[in-house]
Amino acid sequence: MRIGVIGAGAIGGAVAALLDRVGHLVEVTARGDHLAAIRADGLRLDGGWGEHIARVEAAETLQTAPELVFLCTKAQDARAAIEENAHLLRGITVVVVQNGLAGLRQAAELLPDANCVGALALYASSYLSPGRITVTTTANTYLGAGDGPPPAAAVEAARILDAAMPAFAVENFTGCQWTKLIVNQVNAMPAITGLSAQETLGDRRLRAVITASMQEATRIGLDRGIRYGSIQGLDHRILRFVAGAPRWAAQAVPLLMRRRMGATPNPGSTLQSIRRGQRSEIDYLNGAVVAEAAAIGRAAPVNAALTALVHEVESSGAFIPPEAVAARLRPLLQR
Repeated sequence: MRIGVIGAGAIGGAVAALLDRVGHLVEVTARGDHLAAIRADGLRLDGGWGEHIARVEAAETLQTAPELVFLCTKAQDARAAIEENAHLLRGITVVVVQNGLAGLRQAAELLPDANCVGALALYASSYLSPGRITVTTTANTYLGAGDGPPPAAAVEAARILDAAMPAFAVENFTGCQWTKLIVNQVNAMPAITGLSAQETLGDRRLRAVITASMQEATRIGLDRGIRYGSIQGLDHRILRFVAGAPRWAAQAVPLLMRRRMGATPNPGSTLQSIRRGQRSEIDYLNGAVVAEAAAIGRAAPVNAALTALVHEVESSGAFIPPEAVAARLRPLLQR
């Protein structure tokens, strides 16, 4: 099958390389040194799903009409990427693989003639040097759309992707998006401190902040009427526990997430963007919680503070030591 991958970074690069490995004709989009490296030496994959060099066609935009497309850009880059490639996306299935809550809705609005479905990538992957993608933690990808059963387009796209990596079509995709938003609460602290996700979760002071942000985000979702989807070992029952438990008990969930990450350091996607000198998608992660809280007349002070700290690091280029982060956020944890 002729498959396009728009945005061959950490997530999209893994998708592209693995689909190439099972025999699909894959074309990717990339820019700068990453594009040059792919053209010169192929897209190199290593880590949890093995090694493979994908000799794929690559350009800044898709050059040929695909039969299936995976949109894997950062959330803030999605609109421009869709508009640049829209003339080739009519009448086909477009799988939107993005963090946050808005990606699938935005794609459906911009591509009314396409079958847009969402995907949540739960595996951890790193893109820290041009042309090379490293899978640090293997896990599933979940596809669907809306609150009900998965549409036929999601079922078929999951079947195709599952031949390359574990993929499943799921019901209540909206609830699963919110569950992934809670999982992504671990992204801000590595971006602020420069440490891996495992190191921040292992630090008692930082773990207290991460747990507080997870509790705050989970409560906002519940107040928005969300029934959390079941992915990555989390479900509605567990997240209701996180929302209502004392912080010392609720931290059992981020500790479990840390164990599931394994030993290979996971920098998280937000820290990877900062290390590459790019704008992060923090406004679509912790920032999304702040926006959802405002929509119901509420505040989300912990998530707002974490969003601001990530922007501070983006502006200054300097990470903030854990002890300074803990001291600055301590007043919020005492409320």
